[in-house]
This record gives sequence, structure tokens and C-alpha cells, in this order.
Amino acid sequence: MSRVVRRVAVGMVSLLVFGVTFLGWAQLHRLISGLSIADVIDPGAAAGTADEQNILLVGLDTRTDAQGNPLPQSILDQLHAGGSGDGGDNTDTMILIHVPAGGGNVVAFSIPRDSYVRLAGGYGMHKINSAYTYAQVAAADSLRARGVGGAQLNVEAAQAGAKNAIQTVQQFTGLTINHFASVNLVGFYDISQAVGGVPVCLNAPVDDSYSGARFPAGPQTVSGAQALAFVRQRHGLPDGDLDRIRRQQAFMASMARTVLSAGTLANPAKLNQLVDALKRSVTIDQGWDVLSFAEQLRNLSAGKIQFQTIPVINVDYQTSDGSAVEVDPAAVKTFIARAIGAAGTVAVQSRAPDVSGGSPLSLQGTAGVTIDVDNGTGADGLAARVLGDLSGHGYTAGTTANVASRTATVVEYASGARADAEKVAEYLGRGVGVTADPGLRSGHLRILLGSEYTGPDSQAAHDGVAGSPPSIETPPSTSNTPPPITAGGQNCVN
Repeated sequence: MSRVVRRVAVGMVSLLVFGVTFLGWAQLHRLISGLSIADVIDPGAAAGTADEQNILLVGLDTRTDAQGNPLPQSILDQLHAGGSGDGGDNTDTMILIHVPAGGGNVVAFSIPRDSYVRLAGGYGMHKINSAYTYAQVAAADSLRARGVGGAQLNVEAAQAGAKNAIQTVQQFTGLTINHFASVNLVGFYDISQAVGGVPVCLNAPVDDSYSGARFPAGPQTVSGAQALAFVRQRHGLPDGDLDRIRRQQAFMASMARTVLSAGTLANPAKLNQLVDALKRSVTIDQGWDVLSFAEQLRNLSAGKIQFQTIPVINVDYQTSDGSAVEVDPAAVKTFIARAIGAAGTVAVQSRAPDVSGGSPLSLQGTAGVTIDVDNGTGADGLAARVLGDLSGHGYTAGTTANVASRTATVVEYASGARADAEKVAEYLGRGVGVTADPGLRSGHLRILLGSEYTGPDSQAAHDGVAGSPPSIETPPSTSNTPPPITAGGQNCVN
């Protein structure tokens, strides 16, 4: 019985990138029965426990709790949040969490709140964080006209806003949203206190009067008002809101690591505080079967949670809504498809790499199949060497390119080319996975080489010994995109 409880707890961790472990049945029942529920997911988006799950997690800049009641002014004062009429209901944090079918590595995609996109609901081109607001305001006006007020108005209008935000993110990313969770303004305050503080690390000291963020450089632990200031600051940061996104990612990664560590919540008093905090600040969709979801994620660990930010074109894009973030929906869809494909791949190899840099396997290429090789290792010329090797086995040589640094090596394949992808992956060696890429032209494979690659032609990149670690600790990147944040270690940010 206790094992099932722990699985349910891990499910709640993944749900919110927060967590609950070692819950007793009484606490579990109190949590599940006390969470606010919203009817926001289309029945057609329902997914079974064996299917992939896409969860939209939003942080609302609202001055009400999850039940629609106004937050006390004493708390707003601590949070540097003004009065009850300030802020509005924009989704100032939007994170799309992907859990592969059957569980596995979780990838969380941050969407900049000012991304300029076409909103669902016929509202036109606007910043994505206003998708919630447009529908919420329209619903509130309609409810008032019918005589609805108070907490009921706030709850029902919030559901309309959430539905429009979900539909907007779906059409923007190409992923179907199966579940929804929102955390209100006070959530970071309450939850960080409940777990005894969250370790964070800053590259430089900050002093921001707008958010109340005053922190020294280096590792430190934040909770309560400090935690909220940490995730809210954007003034004075080199990359503005993009740096704030990385702050949020680092905070939630550390939160997940803190809570998933053994024994963190063995303290009954902390459990009580955490349950109360979640009930006060979190809303989930009404169709979410938390027990089944927890079973799907029974093997989740902090090291299996990764945060990435969608690609952007211009962070100062002038629009009728003022300065916004310019994005390319097609590029975003491709980026997400590749990221979740790589995270969900399973190695097809168990053999040891050949220390000579060659492969003990024979390989017969298929006529008409073209291979492109992208090099994410930082090792000069590796893509060309691998492509030359494969073309010598009968494949058609495509293009080579240097790309942003990555860890895993994967073979992407177009429709109908899985068999060739598996042959090539087997030839390349241990740890190489395969994944479908609907964006590839028919008859094409693309190899993405990562720093862990130890297969054929890798010896020149590995100081003459295939299978040894790369000789450079941090491969240079041709992209300005910072490396993903993971929950497996400390992440220092601006």
C-alpha cells in the first residue's frame, strides 16, 4: 500500500514539477479531495495511461486563490504584488510538459509569455499570455450580465480563460494538451516554504526594487517572498524575460530535485504544510486520474526531468501590442518534435563499442536512402567522417552541419524508413536510438551526433581512443541557445 502512495506522490511531482513523497493515505485523500478542479479539457483529448501525456502548466498573475477568493493584503504586501486590483489574469508562466508513452524522460518546454502568435477563439494576433485574459474577460462580462458574482464568477471565468489558453498552445505547438494545471501568485511562496526552501544559484548579485529580488551571487536557498521574487524578476537581467524563464526553470528543477530526494518529506509537519499549499494555489483539470498518472511515472527521478525554451527569432518585435517576442510556429513545432523524439528514444544496442573506431557489424545500405549528419559534439569534422563512412556502405551522402551541443545520439527517420534507421543505429553503436521525424523528406535519415557518441570514426574526437570521454568538457555551440536545465544538478543562472 505504501508503494502505491509513493507512486501517487511522484505523479503529483511531475504534474507540477513539485512533489509529495511518503504520503500517508489520510494526507493523500486530503490532497486529492481538496484540489480545485476545472472543466477545461476537451473529451477528445483524453489519453490512457499507456499513451503520451502533454500537460500545460501555467502560472497566473492573479490576486485570488484557487477557490476564487481574494488574497489577503498582508500577503500581497510581502510579495511586492500591489493591491487586489493589480496584476490581472495573464498567464505569466507557460510550460508545456511532455511525458512519453509508458513514462520515461520528461521534457518541459517554456513558452515566453510575450510570444506573438495567433490566439484561439478568433481574437487575432497577440501575445500568447493574453489568450487566457481575452477569454476570461469575455466570460466574466457575460457572467455578470446574468447576475453571477463573487468566487463563482472568478472560477467560471478562469475556466473559460484556461480553455482558450489550451487551444492556443495546441495550435501553436502541434501537441494535443491532455491535462492542465495552474498555480496562482502565492503558490511559489507557500510551496517553497512547505519544503523548507529551494536551493538556487546566481551568476551575479541582483538588487531589483520592482520584484523585491535582492540576492548575492552564488548558491543560496530561497523560500516564501524570496522565492517569488526570484522567479518574478526580469528588470536588470541581461536577457530580460528569457532570463526570467531560466530562473523559473532552475527554480522548478531544484524544487523537483529537493522533493524527489530520499526522506525530504518524511516530516509530518512539512507534509501538512505542503498539502495545504497545494490546495490553496493549484487547480487541475477534472478528468485527471492522478492515481493512474502516478503509476505511469513510477520510475521518475530528478535526472529524468529536463527544461528547454522554444526557439525565438526576435525578443524586441514591434507589434500593435507593443514589444513582443517573434516566433516561427513551424520552427517551434519542429524543435518540439525533435526534442520529445530524442527524449523518448530507446537504445537498440547492447554491444560494446569497437575501440578501433570501426564497427564489427556489416552494413548494407539501401539504394535511394539519403543520410544527413548533424554534429552536436563540438568535435571538428566528425559529421563528415561519419557520413563518408556510411556512404561507403551504399547510402547516399546528404548534408552535414554543426548544431547546438547535445548529449545523446539519435537517428531520425522519415515515414517508411524505420528499418534503415535501426540498421544505422545498430552500426553506430551502444546508446544510439531511433525516432520518427514527420518533417523529413521521404527516403531520408538524419543522424544527430551527441557528446556521448563512441561509435565508428569517433576516435579522432576522443583523443585516439573510441569509448573514452570527449577531451573537451563543454563542446562549443554554433547556437546562442543556452543548454537545457535539468533537475539532476545545480543550475547557475543570471
